[in-house]
Formats: sequence, C-alpha cells, structure tokens
Amino acid sequence: MGFILDGLDAEAYDRKYSDGALVRRILGYFRPQSGKMLIAALMVTATAALDAGIPIFIAHSLDWIGADPSTQLVITLACILAALGVSSWVFNLIRQTLSAQAVGDVVLKLREDAVEAVLRHDLSFYDEFASGKIVSRVNSDSAAFTQVMTLTMEFISRLLLIVFIVGYLATINLMLTGILLFLAPLIIGTALGFRQIARKTITASRRMNAEVSAHISETINGIGVAKTFRQEPNIYNEFLAVNSQSRRVNMRMRYVFGTIFPVLNLLAGIGTATLVYVGGLGVRGGEITPGTWFLFIQGLQAFWFPLTSIASFWSQFQLGLAAGERVFALIDAEPRVVQHDQQQLPTLGGAIVFNDVTFGYKEDEPVLQNFNLSIAPGEVIALVGHTGSGKSSIAKLVARFYEFQSGELTIDGVDIRALDLRAYRARLGIVTQTPFLFDGTVCENIRYGKPEASDAEVYAAAAHIGNGDWLSGLPQGLASEVGERGSNLSMGQRQLVALARVLLQDPAIVILDEATASVDPLTEALIQEGLDTVLAKRTAIVIAHRLSTVRHANRIIVLRQGRIIEAGNHSDLMQRSGHYAELYNTYFRHQSLEYIERQIQPNPATGSSEPRASLPSML
Repeated sequence: MGFILDGLDAEAYDRKYSDGALVRRILGYFRPQSGKMLIAALMVTATAALDAGIPIFIAHSLDWIGADPSTQLVITLACILAALGVSSWVFNLIRQTLSAQAVGDVVLKLREDAVEAVLRHDLSFYDEFASGKIVSRVNSDSAAFTQVMTLTMEFISRLLLIVFIVGYLATINLMLTGILLFLAPLIIGTALGFRQIARKTITASRRMNAEVSAHISETINGIGVAKTFRQEPNIYNEFLAVNSQSRRVNMRMRYVFGTIFPVLNLLAGIGTATLVYVGGLGVRGGEITPGTWFLFIQGLQAFWFPLTSIASFWSQFQLGLAAGERVFALIDAEPRVVQHDQQQLPTLGGAIVFNDVTFGYKEDEPVLQNFNLSIAPGEVIALVGHTGSGKSSIAKLVARFYEFQSGELTIDGVDIRALDLRAYRARLGIVTQTPFLFDGTVCENIRYGKPEASDAEVYAAAAHIGNGDWLSGLPQGLASEVGERGSNLSMGQRQLVALARVLLQDPAIVILDEATASVDPLTEALIQEGLDTVLAKRTAIVIAHRLSTVRHANRIIVLRQGRIIEAGNHSDLMQRSGHYAELYNTYFRHQSLEYIERQIQPNPATGSSEPRASLPSML
C-alpha cells in the first residue's frame, strides 16, 4: 500500500478474526431472525426458479408460435409470461421486505452491544483512543457490517439461478455444458485472488473514515480555543491533509473494485468466444442444430452474469467482514478495570485506605509508588502539589476509573476491586474543574444522578448552593436550557449546576477537583457556602487550588512526585516552613484578603488606589 496507508495502523485493541469466525459471529446475530430469513430464502428460491424459467419459457414459446401462430396462443403465452413476471416481482418484494426488517433488527442489536461496550470501558480506554474513531465504529461500521447478510442473500439467489441455468443447458448439450463448467473456475479463482487486497484496502478505508471523523470532532469541540488563538487557517490546512489522505485511500479502494469487474467480464468474453467457436464446429458437423446452438448461447449469457456476480461477491463480502471485525474488536476489547466480586456495602461510611499502592497511566511510568494514605470517615482532606504530583490520580483511583498495578485500596475495609461499582458510585459524588452538562434544562442536569428525584427535591438541592440566589440569574430558573455542553451558561453557573447535581445525589464520599478554581470571587463565595453544608459529615477529597479550600480542610496532604512529603493542618504546616509554606507563599497567600488589601493601598505619589503587582496564577 505504500505511503497511502501511512498512519492508519490498527488500534491497540484491534484483533484479527478469521473469515469463518466472523461469519459464525454474524450468523449469531441473525439467528433470532431465522424465521424471517427462512421465508426470505424460500422467496429467493422461487424468484431464482422463475428468473431461470422465464427465458426457457420464451424459447419454447417461440417454437410453439412457429408451429401454431394463432392469436389465441400468442395471447395465452403472453398472459402466462406476464403472470410469471408478476410472480417473480411479488416473491422478490416479500424477500426484500423481510430481509430489510431482519437487517434493521440486527443493526439495532449490534449498535446496542457496541454502545454497551463503550459504556463498559474504563476511562483509560478513552485516554488512549480518540472518541471520533470510536463513534465511527459504532455508527458507520455497524451499518456496513449488515452488507454481509445482504450480499449473502444475493449470493444464494445467484447460486440458485446458476444451478437452474446449468441444468437447463445440460439438457441442450452435455459437451458444451462441460466446457462451460470447466471455464467457470477461472472466473471464480480470479475473484478470490482479489480477496486479500480487497480486505486490506477496505480496512484501511474504514480506518481513514474514522480518522476524518476524529479530526472533525476534535475541531468542533475545540473551536473556541482555535478562534481565540486565531488558528483557523492551521486547522483547515490540517484538515486538508487528512482529507487528501482519505481521498487517496478511498480512491485505491475504488480502483480495486473498479478493476475486478472489467477483468471478470474479459474472462467471461473469452469463455463465450471459446464456446461459440466449439458450438459453431458442432453445427458445421451436424452434431447440433443451429436453433439449439442459438438457445445455448442465449442461456450462456444468462449464466455469465450471475457467475461474475458470485465471483465478485467474495471481494465485496470483505467490506462487511472488515466492518464487522472493527465493531467486534470494540466489543471484545478487554477491560483494564476488573472487579473480582460484586459486594454491596449496607452503608458507606467513607473510610479510605491506600496500602502500598503503585499506579501509572503507563505501567513503566509510575505516578504513585508504594503510596500509603488513610482517610477517616467524614474527614475532609486537601491535596496540594505541583502539576504531576499525583493529586488527580488519587481521586481517579478512589472513583475506580483506573486500575492500579499493585497494592491495595479499601473502602470501609473492603477491597475496592471487590465492590459492586454501580452501587458504590451511586454514593460517590464528583465535581470536576470543567463540568460537563448535557443538552437540556438545568433541572434535567441536576436530576441526572438521581432520575427518580421530584422537582421539589431538585429545587431543594439547588437552593443549598448560596441559598438559591444564583437561580435568579437564569432566564427561566430551573427550566432554563443549558445548550450543548452548557454553552448557554457561564462557567460559574455550570459549576453551580454540577454541585447541585452532586448534592441531590447525597453521596457519602465527595471528590472535588477544586470546583471554585475557574470562577469569579462572588460565585466562589456561593459555591463555598454550599460546600460547607455538603461536606459536613462526609468524606471529601479536594484537589485544592484556592486558599479557602485549604483552610477548610481537616488535613492537608502535600504531594511531590507521587509521594506524601508533608501532612497536617494549615497552621502546623506553615510553622514547619517546608514545601507547603513555599506553595502557600507562591500561590495561596496571594488569595488572602489581607494580601489583596495591601496591594490596593493608596499610592503616595498619586494618591490613587492602584494594584502594586499582578497576582500570580493559582496552583
């Protein structure tokens, strides 16, 4: 394939299936549709018999009309021919209808299984693989997969047609029929020779389509950032490169399929010429009559078309198999987060213990190494440290989003790997720094974690945040539409909605990736007021960026390169003058009210109040 297929390597979870394994897997999806498919198969048989019988009937009709050219006979034969044609059309309609229903049900089931697999995979799966490519497998490949059965039905129809035609030709002349059957494998063998290159080319095309989808998805999701940095021309140029590569790959696929039919037709032409020559010799020698030879040639033309269709079927069949292979690989991808049991805790106290836990997003690059930490029920701890120190990793392990490589992590004394994750996460509340809201109303987004909650319960949860004062800023209150990804709301309002969503859930353990890090001081005050109520008597892990969060924590854990280097409350750590004091003086101190007041003292030279220096960025 050369440079055309560069960059189109299989995903790490892709696997190779044999054609037999794929066909068996596909038939498994069609097994519940066996009743419809059986009737469709009968209709295929009837249609093929009629399609083969109509030219035979016409040939004999010509002889009958030659012997008795009466108007009544002509009308009778015409009516019979019309009835045969209508019957063939009706049988084919029934077959197409049942096949369409069966294929639609199979696509429905396959996509359900694919989406179930998508939801089952842990977060590390999505860190490694682009969402656009996954969407392509669920959507495009699942639809292309059904071509296997559609082609199979066509294959059976063509095969039956050939059987009927060969049987008819054998009644005309066995010798010529034998020569015909001798030449047929040449066409079939040629078509099978295209199979490997067709499979490889089609797989590359499917991957390229996924690449384009992923690129477009990323562009749309990051369009705001692109416009901010005026990168529209660069993004467009990148798309041109991807689109150009897609064109080359898809053109190669079209060349492959555009070549096979002319080659097959050439071989069919050579076979026809051979039989015409041999048959002509037979006519000259008196072995067969000119009329018989003519009927044989007519039947021969009806033979070559279904034969070439059957031969080319194997190449087109690869399209469905390649698509099915990609979907099955997604479904069969092994999870990295594996539960050994499904224990349910009657109540969740919130005691969390890390015991010699080693974890890395890549096994050879540990983020946490022999990590130990005990968190008491109801304790609020703040995690501080520079980027890459392991703060987010600790939170993600508690949420069981990732698998750790060694050690033990327990919740209320039970190994987290033995818990029923659905029940456990129902008592786990998480608020990220950039919350994700689904398209819908504010009320629907708050109710997301507890679908059975009433409107009164939703309002009560929202009112916990700043006494509900923020709701007056929404145009229609809880009925306000948030827009795609919350685009109709400010970042502060999104955080307030996300917090209300967690409050309604009433979790025993709360994980906060500093919900106040990206909001203005007024909104921060509203959030903090709600957090004080929510965090009371709940275990909380807070990735701290704000001074207010640090001071409200029962214990501050200072991290460096995945290790705890200091722990204690704010006063104790400041007295030690260690790493926390350094972080505080570098970041948190500038958020204190006393510091800000000093920065806006009147300037003796001008008499005006001006900031003395810009505030450093937060941790």
